[in-house]
Amino acid sequence: MTTGKPKINERDITGLKYFDQLAPLLERLHNDGCERDRAGNRELHYDQYCMLLLLYLFNPIVTSLRGVQQASELKKVQKKLGCKRAALGSLSEATSVFDADRLKEIIAELGDQLQPLAQDKRLRDIQQTITLVDGSLIAALPKIMEASWRKATDGNGMVKWRLHTHFELLRGVPTRIDVTPNGGGQHDERAMLATAIESDRLYVTDRGYAKFTLFNQIVTAKSSYVCRLRDNSVWTAVEEKYRNEEAELDEIISDEIVEFSKGSGLDHRVRVICIRINPHTSRGKYRGGSSGVDSDGILRIATNLLDVPADIIGLLFSYRWAVEIFFRFFKHILGCRHLLSHDQNGIEIQTYCAIIACMLIALWTGKKPTLRTYEMICFYFTGLADEDELMQHIEKLKPQAA
Repeated sequence: MTTGKPKINERDITGLKYFDQLAPLLERLHNDGCERDRAGNRELHYDQYCMLLLLYLFNPIVTSLRGVQQASELKKVQKKLGCKRAALGSLSEATSVFDADRLKEIIAELGDQLQPLAQDKRLRDIQQTITLVDGSLIAALPKIMEASWRKATDGNGMVKWRLHTHFELLRGVPTRIDVTPNGGGQHDERAMLATAIESDRLYVTDRGYAKFTLFNQIVTAKSSYVCRLRDNSVWTAVEEKYRNEEAELDEIISDEIVEFSKGSGLDHRVRVICIRINPHTSRGKYRGGSSGVDSDGILRIATNLLDVPADIIGLLFSYRWAVEIFFRFFKHILGCRHLLSHDQNGIEIQTYCAIIACMLIALWTGKKPTLRTYEMICFYFTGLADEDELMQHIEKLKPQAA
């Protein structure tokens, strides 16, 4: 009885002509990392490595680094991607040779090509770029010796990494992901956002980002924020704009300009909107309840947007779930729960290639990445759908995005 996954064959890899559009985009990376190659015999270049990673992301048959290596042996792949057979050692070494930051400029260029997709008309008066910010954990199994040491010291052999993600709501794609070890200090989610603040953005965040100094930094950068506060937050109302103690589910209870404690250090006026929601108690992920922290049934939203209608502020916060949906797409659909590398630079390269994949889907279809569209692209890449069927699917999407 044989074990393991079947070998990848030529017939399993189709749709490679779409990679012709990628080659000019990645060509600038070709000589990166060659400084160490004094013998001049490097066979796997950065642009080729990225193309192989994108092949992994778009082809469900390629499910591991060894699968990528097998695919590189195919003449069709070698011809289309312009690469030779990649040894498993070369693929493993790539993460220590190539600089993940070089992919950021490509992401920026693709981002400039993306137009706003289908837009909620209720948000038409929001002039700043609506940017949802959140983090998500991915776990990686390190080398055997390190895993054994971790297991012995803390009972867990896994290494956890956090993806600090900026997701542009109207374009439907992530435009920035910073990968850090999971932990506090300089890797804290608030500290990471502070290092990435840009002007003319509206940052929408959950209560983990509720920090007065961060609010000040966002306003100083000429941006805005909509942030959920913790249930135990305390303030004093200085101007009451609206109050309805009898508000029912999803209705606004109050809308106030507030002051926090004298030591808060806030240097701008803050507005707090309270909305009635379902209370819940955290019961853990597998106990039939919410895995989030407890809620007393009131959603408290802080913002420096003083003139935007309260219901629009509530709507903005409700859209925060779009970034959670992206994390599910990223991990479960693009397959990034399985890491091809277990060091930070390698994870960043895989992550940035995943962002490029999302942007390419949006550019090809004129619509944000969805499971159905991704499945159709995968059917095409595995030969189950022909090009006409793929194009028919894309054409059906375009009127919806108009």
